[in-house]
Order: sequence, then structure tokens, then C-alpha cells
Amino acid sequence: MNLKINKISLSVLLALGSTMLMPSYAFAQEEDAAQAENQEPELEVIEIKGIRGSMIRSMDLKRDASGIVDAISAEEMGKFPDTNLAESLGRITGVSVSRQNGEGSQITVRGFGPEFNLVTLNGRQMPGTGFTRSFSFENLSSEGVSALEIQKSARAETPTGGLGATVNIVTTKPLSNPGTQGSFMAKGIYDESNVKYDDITPEIAGVVSSTMFDDMFGVSLSFSHQRRDFRKQQANIQGWQYGEVVYEENDAGDMVPVEKGIGRLPTLDESRFVDPRAVDGNGERVGAHYFPKDMNFGYEDVRRERNNGQLTLQFEPFEGLRFTADYTATQATTAVESYGWGIWNNFGSNIIGYELDANGTAVYADIAGDDGSFTASKGTTEVDNSSLGFNMDWQLTDNINVVLDYHDSSSKVDNGADSGSGSQGQVILGSDKLTSKIFDYRNGDIPHYTINWDNGTNELMASEIDSNFSQFIHSPGESEIEQVQLHFTWATDMEYLTVVKFGAARTDQSLTARNGWSGLRGGPGFNPSFTAIFPDDMFIQQSTSGFLDQFKSGGDNLAPHYFYTFDFDEAVSRQLAVLTEDLMGDNVYTTDPYFAQDISSRVDEVTDSFYVQTDFEFEIGEMYLGVNAGLRYETTDVSSPSEDNVPQQVNWVSAGEWITIYQADPVPSSNSSSYDILLPMIDFKLDVTDDIVARLSLGKTMTRSGLGNLLGGTSYTGSPKIGARTGSRGNTALKPFVSNNIDLSFEYYYEEGSYLSIGLFKKDVDDWIASSTLNTTLDGVHDIYLGERWNQAVNQIEQRGEVATDSAIFQQFLVNGYGNADGAIEADPATDPLLDWSISSPENVDKRSVQGAEFAMQHLIGDTGFGFAVNATFVNGDVEYDPYINAEQPVLPGLSDSANLQLFYDLDGLSVKATYSWRDKYLIGLGQAQGTTEDSPPQYAKQYGQWDISVNYDVTENITVFLEGVNINNETEVGYGRFENQFLYARQYGPRYALGGRFKF
Repeated sequence: MNLKINKISLSVLLALGSTMLMPSYAFAQEEDAAQAENQEPELEVIEIKGIRGSMIRSMDLKRDASGIVDAISAEEMGKFPDTNLAESLGRITGVSVSRQNGEGSQITVRGFGPEFNLVTLNGRQMPGTGFTRSFSFENLSSEGVSALEIQKSARAETPTGGLGATVNIVTTKPLSNPGTQGSFMAKGIYDESNVKYDDITPEIAGVVSSTMFDDMFGVSLSFSHQRRDFRKQQANIQGWQYGEVVYEENDAGDMVPVEKGIGRLPTLDESRFVDPRAVDGNGERVGAHYFPKDMNFGYEDVRRERNNGQLTLQFEPFEGLRFTADYTATQATTAVESYGWGIWNNFGSNIIGYELDANGTAVYADIAGDDGSFTASKGTTEVDNSSLGFNMDWQLTDNINVVLDYHDSSSKVDNGADSGSGSQGQVILGSDKLTSKIFDYRNGDIPHYTINWDNGTNELMASEIDSNFSQFIHSPGESEIEQVQLHFTWATDMEYLTVVKFGAARTDQSLTARNGWSGLRGGPGFNPSFTAIFPDDMFIQQSTSGFLDQFKSGGDNLAPHYFYTFDFDEAVSRQLAVLTEDLMGDNVYTTDPYFAQDISSRVDEVTDSFYVQTDFEFEIGEMYLGVNAGLRYETTDVSSPSEDNVPQQVNWVSAGEWITIYQADPVPSSNSSSYDILLPMIDFKLDVTDDIVARLSLGKTMTRSGLGNLLGGTSYTGSPKIGARTGSRGNTALKPFVSNNIDLSFEYYYEEGSYLSIGLFKKDVDDWIASSTLNTTLDGVHDIYLGERWNQAVNQIEQRGEVATDSAIFQQFLVNGYGNADGAIEADPATDPLLDWSISSPENVDKRSVQGAEFAMQHLIGDTGFGFAVNATFVNGDVEYDPYINAEQPVLPGLSDSANLQLFYDLDGLSVKATYSWRDKYLIGLGQAQGTTEDSPPQYAKQYGQWDISVNYDVTENITVFLEGVNINNETEVGYGRFENQFLYARQYGPRYALGGRFKF
């Protein structure tokens, strides 16, 4: 046998010895060296550790790969470049990070958000976190990770799901690095935001790898424990309410005015409003208007604990046959206690004064009725992930390699992990005894509010605090993946065709969820009043001085200037003792999270896949051309058995609260569908010179719809306020997003560890998924709003010369004798119209395109130890949101430009690194918690830039001390709606620092 050994063949043979299933471009340097010595004894391997070594290895892996690939390599065993895997990925060109509680959580690649990117662990598809396909990196520590590989272009052998990119997490393998070695780390974390818990929290981690019996058997073990205590301060508006008057043709062919959303603004004296919008010939304002549903402030005291562990066993009875068994487990527990204070708004005649900007957004509003409140919330969420896998890698002959792999992985989320309550609880106390509430966003960067209480002041007394409502929620879920994969690789003796790969796999994925809701407990809406339940000394008045002080209108400038806190458990106990069934009837106070609603749902998805992939190599003059071509075929079956809670009636229980009463027994439903797909790909890699590489990649990638969209049932909101009579249903027949991709890149490797690259890409996505809205009614479910009794009450109030606010209308209903025994208003089938539900449903709509450019430069300044790396990505497409269209739009959340900068020094045992990550504004998604559904309002995040630092000093060859700083510039997060004046949130976390040491052997 005459096996031609050349540049590409050597790379293939190196890969054959791997236990990875997909091409593992980022093996540790020791593994590359060991395998290279077996194939090519004359190769000399020089190991470079630290920042420089990591960057050189990552560059070499990018240089040698087929297709568009980036990688991050560990600086040494047990030490990854960043403390968080998502933050490390954020250094990659085209990758931007979304953060959860101030930590990198999920990634967006080339404008495609977390749900468009596949995460694999050693080539195995991992279940998403929660009711999603998205993987949350903050739950996985970096100590046992040797590399991260990011495959941006299509690859036939790669599991599908990564339309944006596929990220493979490569863990430590003992037989890849013979001998015994290990690393142990301990550090203390100081978070400047922390107030309630410990100022210093621990993190410990370690990894040990050892081989024995002449390197026939190997074992590696990694573990980590981290606790972080911190406080999140925030201001928040849950949603903006849209209103507009448009002219539409009626059945008679006449153009008549139609009120959309919250409808026409009330007629006020000109001194009471400012509205710069134009007026049309009919006297109507041109364009829409928008008002905030609420305005809230609050803080969360968070205690988060993360435990990780991985055990890997390897056995190689003879050269060429290797067995691997591994088990990975992660547990993340997050306990949150929070307090909030704010106002709640309804509209129509409640609006007694306002000022709009040119876009129709309220920057000032004086709104009567409803309430102001103080909230205490408490809950614990636990995320448990586990993965058990077995792998056989058999070099059957000199030319044929067989890999068989099986794994069973799961992700469980339980937001009722608090052993005392078994749920997420919220207690809202306050008062509706007010004249009006003033919202003001004309100055500063955070809106303010003021309440004019009936007591003649802007401050509610402790003795006036009443029970509004409490609610308790439990929504556990589990995602499971069972997968078996079989791969064959044939290294041919042919002149041009060097490698043929083919294989098959079956992936069985399921997701189960249960959603329980207590309903609004305790006579919601201060009806009747129970101020006597709570003694005055139960409430502690706090100052807002120092709160959100990173914002110009925060701290001492904030209004209101005060808030009350109270003990959550005491408030619950007092209401349980008094608001019993004997007193409250159906409004009995209970902490049972399944009292009012209990819905179970499930999605099962089985995919069979087959692929073939080939490598060719040619010489064109002095240039080397590598061609990788392949085809993947997949067939998928989806089924979704579920239960629907069907509304029986809707009651008006207080001025601002409406409650859905469901039928006693859920209605079962089941839906199923199937589809198949062909995914071709071809890569061209041309070595123009020894230093210049040109690449062209063509291929199809796909991402399946979010698992939540595939649910077969229909759900209806339990709190159907006016303008929010909403529901949603899934669509099991959804086709996946399928993208036709073109990538073109040029790379110049001009010195060791230094390169310059420029890339262009375009993705044309078929079967784009967007939500559509259907208005429907249910037999027997009537709407009190605008019925005969409603209009009667409005007329009675206006005839007295009063303003017909929702509070006044509700009280008039009671005066007219329309209240039931519990003081709630029930619909009258004889006079009230059927309630109109707005049901959203995901649908495949049309095509969308995204294109962009990437730039990256990495430079090591000779032997000085200094260096830098910089990259930037610019993206656009026809998937951007138009704020002037008040309807559902097929858009791409996450699309944004991004850039990263690393400055470092690494020489003679001292390494210093400063990194800056920037992301431009981007669309988070459509829909707001309390926004109107008719216009499907957006959520945007403003641009974000964060500085991190790290300093490492080698005291000896085995001992290193280090200092880390995260978000040292104390960057804050801000979100908004259609326009920047539609404030949604402001969040402040503060910087955090860590001091520690590492021992290695």
C-alpha cells in the first residue's frame, strides 16, 4: 500500500485518532504533538503556554481547517482565557454575547441569535436550557474544557441546528496527554453590587488527568464550585400600549373611523396636553400614540451557586482501538429575593393630561385611577444538566476508521426549587386611594413617577397599605436528547480523492413542561379592603438615594424618593390566616401554584440522518487547492400531545384586574407532522502562497423552530385586561429555517501568531417563521367591556360631570347592583358581546436575507511579549424592524454590529490582558409583557461596551497568583421599545473582582 502523505493527508490521519465525532480542529497542543509523532516522526513540537500559546494554537487551527472555522484553545490545562465560556466566545469574530445577571449567557453569531446556533459537547448535540433549544453557557465552568470550536460554514458530518454556527465544546481526554498532570484553582470573588449577602464568595476548581498500564488506561476528573452574591438594581416598564384611529371601508363601502389598540385619546382642554402630530382633514391625529402600561423600580438580591463535574475514562487495549466513557453534570441554583415599587395605568378617560413627542410617544402623562404598589417576590430556580456518553474509535485498517458514539443527555429546570414554597411567589400590597399618577420622561435617562394620594401628599402612609393580590407560579420543564451516531472514514490511495466519510445517526429529542398558576389570590384590586391585616411596623420605609446612581436621573435625583419593604413570609402568613374560604369564597388566599391553572405539554422530535463527505486535493501551478464536498439527508417526525385550559368566563374583579375562569377539566389535544431535507455543501481552500489563504464555502444549513412553537395546544391568558385579551397556539407543522449560504474569506498569515483576515458572507433563509394574529371568540364567553351595562355606567358618571375612569365605572357597576357575592362583576350573556381573543400563532411566511463582513487581526509584537487582537463584524439584511409599521413583522432578533479588542503582555511569568467587548443596539425580540398585541411591539437593547482585565504572575513553575476584573467600567444595560423614548428597562450590576491562585503539576 502506497499511502501518499502530504499536508492534507496528515491532517486527516491526525483526525482519525480522535474520539470526537465532528472535525475537532482545536485539540490541545499535546494531542497534536503525540499523533504527529506517530505519523511524521521528523516533526518537532515546541509547546508555548499562556496567552501567546493559546493565540498561536487558535490561529494554526483556523489556518489548517476546511471551511470557515474559528477556535479558542486553553492557555494550559485548567486555564481558559476567560472565566466564562460565553465571554470567551465573544472574542471570536462574528460572535456577540447576551448577558444574564451580568454574566455572559448566550451567543449571537453573524446576527443570528441563540436559537439559531447549535452547541455540541464533544460532537454531541446538547439539550437547550428551559423550554428552548438555546444553550446557556453560564451554567458550565471552563476548567475541564480544552477548546471551543466554532464552525460557521456548512458541514455534512455536523449535526444540524447551527444556521448561524455550530459551537463544539472539547473537554479534557487523558489518553491524548499521557502521564499525570493536574491543576487546582481557588479564588475569592468580590462583587461591588452586593448588599445583603457575603462580601467575598468562593470559587474552587480542579482538573486531574492520569494514564497508567503503559498508557493503556486513562482517567480524568474535573470539578468546580462557585458562589456569587450580588444585587441587581433596575427600572422597568413592562410594555407600551398602542392606539390609533384609521379609516377603513365598512360593509356599505363607506370609509369610517376605526379605533385600534387603546383607541382615540380623550378630548381635553388644550392646556392639558401637548401633541405635535399633524391633524388630517377629518380632525384626527396622523399616526399612532403610545402610553406606558406601568412604571416600576426594584432590586433583586441574588445568591447563585454553580457546581460542575466531569469524569472521563478511556481504555485502549491495543493501538487503534480506543473506548471512552464520560459523564458530565452541572447544577446551577439561583435564589432571588426582590422588592419593587411602581404604578399601574389604564387608559381611555383615565388620561387627564399628556405630552407626546413627534413619534406619538408619551413623555409625560397624568393618569387617574388604578393604583400604586409595593412588591416582595421570592423564589429559587435550579438547572440540572447531565450527559452520559460512550464512544468507540476503531482504526479498523490503515485506511478505514469507525466511530460509534452514544449519549443520553438532559436538562431540567425547576423554578420551584425553594423547599418551603415550591413556587415563585409575588406579594403586591399598596393602595388605590389616589387622585392621579404622573409619569415624566422629559429629563434624564430614567423615567420618574409621582403619585397624588388622597391623603393630600405624594407619600402613602404605612397605615394605608392594603392587599392588592398575590400570585404563585410553578413551571418546571425537562429537555432530553438520546443520540446514537456511526461514522466511517476511508483514507483512499487515489491521487485526488483523499478521504471519504459517511455515516448515520438517530436523535430522539423530547421536551416536557408543566405550567401552574395560582391565579390572583386575596380579593385582587383592594376589593374589599384589608388594611387591618398588616400592622404599621411591618413596613420599613427606605430611601432611593444611591439607587441606580450610574444614571443621570437616578440616585438623589430619582422620583419617587422613597419605597417600603416588608417581610415576604410574614405578608403571606397574615393573608393565609385571614383571607380564608369562609370569608373570601372563590377568592380564597392560597399559595398553591396549581389552584387556578395546571397545563402540561410535550414535544417529541425524532430525526434520522445520513451523510457522505469527501476531501479532494489538487495542485494548480504552485498553489494547493483543497475541496471538501458533502451531502446530508435528514427526516424528522414531530408530535405534540398537550392539554388546553379552555375559558368558561371572564370576571372583572377590580378596576384594573380581570380574571379568566377556566373549565374544570383540561381538553386534551395532539398534533403531529414530518418533513425531510437535503443539505449539500462544498468548500474550496486555496493556498495562494505559503502565507495567503483564500476560501469559498457554499452550502445549506438549517435551524428547527423553537420547541415552544411546536406545541399543539392553545392557551388563553389568565389576566385578560382591556387591550390584552390574548392567547397563543403552537404549530406542529412548522418547517425549519433553511439557509443557503455563501462565504468568501482571505487570510494573510504574515508572522508566527500574527494574521489578518477579511470575510464576506450572505445567508438567504427560506421558510422564515413569524407570528400571525387571529381574532376569535368562544361560545359562552362574553365581555363586560362596552356592553350595555358598561355604557350605562359611563353615561351615569358623565351626567354627574365626572370623569368616567375605570375605577369610577367599576364602582358604578357595584352601585347598580351588578356585583356578585365576592364583589366581582360577571358578564351578562343577554347584554354583553362575545369576548374577542387575539390569538398569536407561528407560521412559515417567506424568505429573508442577511449579509455581512468580518474583519480580524491578531499581532504578536516580536519577542517583546506585547500583542493585540481586534475584530469587527458588520451585518444587515431585510430582517430589520420598521418602527412605523404597527403590525407583526418577520424580523431577526439579535442582528447587530459588534467588535472586540484584546491588549496583552505575556513574558517571563507575567501576563496582563485587557479586553473590550462592544455590541451595537439590537432587537431582543417581539412582544412586551404588558404591550398591546395588535401592534406586536419590539424590545431593543442599547449598545453595550464592557472592559475586563486579568493579571497573572508565576511565582514558581507550579504556582500562579492572579487578579481578575469583570465590567470594571461599570457598564449598565438599557432597553427600549419602538423608539428610544419608549423606555423599557435600565439595569445596574456593578464591577466584580477576583483574587486567587493556581497550583499545577
